[in-house]
Amino acid sequence: MFYKDDRLALFIDGSNLHAAAKTLGFDIDYKLLRQEFERRGKLIRAYYYTALLESEEYSPIRPLVDWLNYNGFTMVTKPAREYTDSMGRRRVKGNMDIELAVDAMELAPRLDHAVLFSGDGDFRPLVEALQRQGVRVSVVSTLRSQPPMISDELRRQADNFIELDALREIIGRPPREPREPRDPQPAPAADG
Repeated sequence: MFYKDDRLALFIDGSNLHAAAKTLGFDIDYKLLRQEFERRGKLIRAYYYTALLESEEYSPIRPLVDWLNYNGFTMVTKPAREYTDSMGRRRVKGNMDIELAVDAMELAPRLDHAVLFSGDGDFRPLVEALQRQGVRVSVVSTLRSQPPMISDELRRQADNFIELDALREIIGRPPREPREPRDPQPAPAADG
């Protein structure tokens, strides 16, 4: 489904891709991901969408966001909102669907192929709209999780479905083990 002269763009729903890869037991190496799609066509743009918690002093996603920003990805972020649900649990909301859809529609006249990294069925109308403009759409997600992380209607609408697990050997690395806190080293005894 990919042609060497295709002008293509990647639209990565960060939280959705992270959840799918985690379910499959691997982490994404974004340098390898970018290289793989540069090999498949003329990569015009690689977007990465994520919401960030502004209230936290340190966000575990911040190093990834910074790395992507310096390594050829167009970062689209917005502050996540915290709220308490009806059961009194703290929840975070940070949906990036509208931002992704607007960027895809704006770029569509300059694309031959869009690659959407998400299984969210809310993107089905976007895929259909891109196709009406002559853009082929591949969707990357997984059927190999329980339940599958790709909605059936999105998979049916896409021109091509790419199983994320099939990309594991190309763009994956094993998940990192959580670091153990290091004990402070005792100061060397003074000779004397």
